[in-house]
Amino acid sequence: MKQTRFMSLIEAVTNVVVGYGVAVVAQILVFPVFGLHTTLVQNLKMGGIFALISMGRSFFLRRLFEAIKVANRSAGHDAHAEPERYPP
Repeated sequence: MKQTRFMSLIEAVTNVVVGYGVAVVAQILVFPVFGLHTTLVQNLKMGGIFALISMGRSFFLRRLFEAIKVANRSAGHDAHAEPERYPP
């Protein structure tokens, strides 16, 4: 079954929203270890920038792999099938 662009976007957004929360918590815990002291607002802003980058990356890769899968199927290839072997 082909994934629609809309569902690819929903998947990417969900992935990034969860990742955003993880990233902000990680920044709060890890930055001080490296001597970086930021406020919560700064962490939220940095997390937001990285979340937007991640969303774009995730959506692009999902669409790329979907296009590869569709191209393989339309060319008569099953993406997971063994290649046909011909007698020597």
